[in-house]
Amino acid sequence: MQPTPVIAVFDVGKTNKKLFLFDESYNIVFERSARFNEIVDEDGFACENLDTLKKSVFDALNEVSRLEQFEVKAVNFSAYGASFVYLDKDGNTVVPLYNYLKPYPEDIKKKFYDTYGDEADIAFKTASPALESLNSGLQLYRIKYQKPELFKRIEYGLHLPQYLSYLLTGKTFSDMTSIGCHTALWDFEKNDYHDWVKQEGLDKILAPIAPADERIPSYFNGRWYQAGIGLHDSSAALIPYLASFHEPFILLSTGTWSISLNPFNQSPLTPEELANDCLNYIQYKGKPVKASRLFSGHEYDQGIKQIAEEFGHDVIKYRNIPYDINVSEPDVVAYYKLMHDLIDKQKISTGYVLKDTPVKRIFVDGGFSKNSVFMHLLAAAFPQLEVYAASMAQATAMGTALAIHNCWNTKPIPHDLINLKYYSGSNYAV
Repeated sequence: MQPTPVIAVFDVGKTNKKLFLFDESYNIVFERSARFNEIVDEDGFACENLDTLKKSVFDALNEVSRLEQFEVKAVNFSAYGASFVYLDKDGNTVVPLYNYLKPYPEDIKKKFYDTYGDEADIAFKTASPALESLNSGLQLYRIKYQKPELFKRIEYGLHLPQYLSYLLTGKTFSDMTSIGCHTALWDFEKNDYHDWVKQEGLDKILAPIAPADERIPSYFNGRWYQAGIGLHDSSAALIPYLASFHEPFILLSTGTWSISLNPFNQSPLTPEELANDCLNYIQYKGKPVKASRLFSGHEYDQGIKQIAEEFGHDVIKYRNIPYDINVSEPDVVAYYKLMHDLIDKQKISTGYVLKDTPVKRIFVDGGFSKNSVFMHLLAAAFPQLEVYAASMAQATAMGTALAIHNCWNTKPIPHDLINLKYYSGSNYAV
């Protein structure tokens, strides 16, 4: 019996580190998941354990390469953004992978904006709200002035997805999905690094930019693989939708954050949009994606906890409440008020990226796509649009596999990657 051709995808989140094998029809035929304990940097702040992560990648690839029922043809990587790995000239890590939540020193921040202009101007040109350490370019700036001796040892700064690829290929690259994710590095109007990056000489330690479908023949453990250069996870999750749908749409990706992504909106961010937590990503084909963020998953969790305590119920009671326009039970009325408040905010947030675009559909994935009340109210809030709950297995990992489809897969991309459930807003009241 011939082994099944597959691609191995490493999907590295802040909490879970996952490995998937996809067959040529994009079915998941193998998966494993791990969690690692964080370590601390020299200031005692929690950070990723790179040594454990590196060992895990090699151990997992060793494991799947020994599975006789599969033939691993290719490997690719996705990981969270705003995180740099710094290598010296021998390819060894120089400093920890600093946590993007680490507080940014006020004196360094003042020096940066005193030198290069006010926050609003930098934010406008780089399509990156001023987010301190979440602007990964400012992490590099911080090291240069806070730890100059360490900075001198840095040969390359690689975003985390490209570091994972480097472990297998030994090649250093940058990719636009990572550069374009609120890094404050990229001038979207000039389509080049911002002037401040070049004036500080940081462009010299940022690896050459390669396209998202770049792949490098790589030899590991007695086998050859086609290895991708890695992708930023939010951008990877958009790829199955771009591959499946060609009419303009918005993807509302829901979890702790609800992120509205419009790959059909290339207009520059306005000061109002920047002030309301909008930003631009760059998708895998190199085009900007206007995005807005809302902390609605967190607000929802806090809200149902408060309602459950007030009415003496377990929060589980509110997990699967059906949509009903005639609710009367007091605690369910309170739940509906919470959902109405969330939808009011979601309408404003999504409206920022929807404005003046030919979008006809909203696809909702993640936690809220399974919430009947949320979906019905969202459809009512956007009666001019078709609203769908979308579901697929592991969108980020699937998008990472799709990015290098042509180098490992002999079949065309399937038409049924995504399952959709339609919600009509015409019969519901908000």
